[in-house]
Amino acid sequence: MTVSVTETELRVFDLETRMPFHFGNVEVTEIPKVFLRITAEIDGETQSGTAMGGLIPGWFYKDPDMRLVTGLTNMIEVFRAGMDHARALEPAPTAFACWWSLYERQREWASETDHPPLLWSYGVSLVEQALIDAVCRRKDTTFAAAVRKNVLGIDLGCIYEELSTYEPADLLPAEPLTSTAIRHTVGQEDPLTDNDPTPGSRLADGLPQTLAEYVRRDDVNHFKIKLSADLERDRERLVDIAELLADLGVTEYRCTVDANEGYESVREFKRQWMSHTDEPALAALFERLTYVEQPLARDDAFTSATKGVLERWDDAPPIIIDESDGRIDSAGTALEYGYAGTSHKNCKGVFKGVVNACLIAHRNRTDTDQQYVLSAEDLTTVGPVELLQDLAVTATIGADHVERNGHHYFRGLDAFPESVQHEVLEAHGDLYRRHEEGFPTLDVQGGKIDLTSVVDAPFGVGTTFDSGQFTSIDEWIDQLHT
Repeated sequence: MTVSVTETELRVFDLETRMPFHFGNVEVTEIPKVFLRITAEIDGETQSGTAMGGLIPGWFYKDPDMRLVTGLTNMIEVFRAGMDHARALEPAPTAFACWWSLYERQREWASETDHPPLLWSYGVSLVEQALIDAVCRRKDTTFAAAVRKNVLGIDLGCIYEELSTYEPADLLPAEPLTSTAIRHTVGQEDPLTDNDPTPGSRLADGLPQTLAEYVRRDDVNHFKIKLSADLERDRERLVDIAELLADLGVTEYRCTVDANEGYESVREFKRQWMSHTDEPALAALFERLTYVEQPLARDDAFTSATKGVLERWDDAPPIIIDESDGRIDSAGTALEYGYAGTSHKNCKGVFKGVVNACLIAHRNRTDTDQQYVLSAEDLTTVGPVELLQDLAVTATIGADHVERNGHHYFRGLDAFPESVQHEVLEAHGDLYRRHEEGFPTLDVQGGKIDLTSVVDAPFGVGTTFDSGQFTSIDEWIDQLHT
C-alpha cells in the first residue's frame, strides 16, 4: 500500500457550553470545534477523510495569564503546520509510516518554537485521525479490523523494543467492545444535589444538571472526581459525594480522581492522600477507587524525587499520568518512574494510544506484581465526528469505562445544523436518541452507551456530511482578531 496526503482543508464551528467548567483555575465557557478534511492518495486512488478536534488552549498550557486569543492562535498554528508537513511528505508504504514521518517532521519544526509537546503533537494527531478515516474507507474496513489485521501497518517495536516481536492482535482484546460505561466527571464547582444550583444558575434546557439527576436519569455508576489539592476542601467534597451516592442507593460503583497537576510535590500529595484514606467516611469510596490521575505538574512528574517516593510507597494507589504524556514514549517513561500507566485521548494520538494499550497489556502479562492501567479520558468530545472516532479507538483497545461529559457540558447536537443532526441520528440511532425537545442527545441506558454502529463504521463515523457549511479557518481567524 502507498499512502500520501495531497489536500487539506480546515474549518471551524463555535460551540458554547451549557455551564462553565474548569481545568484547574482556567474557566471554559465556549469551545470552537475544528473540522479537518484531507484528500489522500491510497494505492493510486483518491479518498477523503475527516477528523474533528476542540480548541481548548487552557488544557495544553494551564496558564491562567495567557490571553485566550493567544492560545487559540497557537493551536491553529500547530494544526496548519501539521497540514503543511503532511502535504510535503513523500508517499509512505503504510498509514503508520506516514504518521511516523509526520510526527518527526512536526517535532523538528516545533523544536524552534515554544509550543509544548502536547500541543504540537495535536497538530499531528488531527491529520492522523483524518488519514485513518480515509484508509478505512478506501479499504472498506472498520478501525477494529484494520488494527487487528494490521492494515494500517502499526509497528509496535518502532516505539518500544520490548514489543518488537508482537502484532497488535497479539496483545489487544480479540474483539472490540460493543458497549461501554460512561464515567461521569464531577468537577469542583459542579452541583451535586437538586438544591445546589442557585436560581440564577439553574438550567431549563431539558437535560440534567446535578450529579443526583444524572444518577437518577442515566443510572451512571462510574465517576471521575476532581480534586483541588486543598486538603479540607477535598475531604469535605469527597464525603459529600460518598454520602450522596449512598443516599441514592448507589452501592456498586467505580470511581477515579483527577488532580489536574494540583499538588506542589509528590510528598505533599502522599501526605494528603494518606490523610484522606484515614477518614472513616471515605472508606466506601476508596474501596471503589480505580486510579489517581496526574497529581503533579507535568514538569514535576518525572523527577528523581518523584520516582523515589513512588517506588517506596508500598500502599500507594495506582497513579497514572495525563498532562505529562506529551512525548511518543511518555507511557514507558511513566512506568519507569513508578506510575501505573497513562490515559488515552485521540488528541494525544491514535497510533500512540494503540501502542500504549499493547504496552500495558504486555506488562500486565509479564509483571504480576502490579496492575498497569490505560484509562480512557476526554471531557469535552462531542459528535458528529470527534466523539465517535474516539469511541472507535476505546472500543478497540477494550476500555470498559470512559470519561465522557460532552453531553453534559453541551446540549447534545442542538447547536449543529439540522442536516448534521439528522445524518447522525440516521447512522447512529443506537448511540444517540432524539430528545423530547427535538435535538439528538447521547443515549445513556443503565450507565452505558451502545457502540455497535460506531464499531461497524469505517472509523467510528457512519456518515459523510458536508463540512463546507462551517466557517473557513481564514475567515474565523479574521473574526478572532477583530
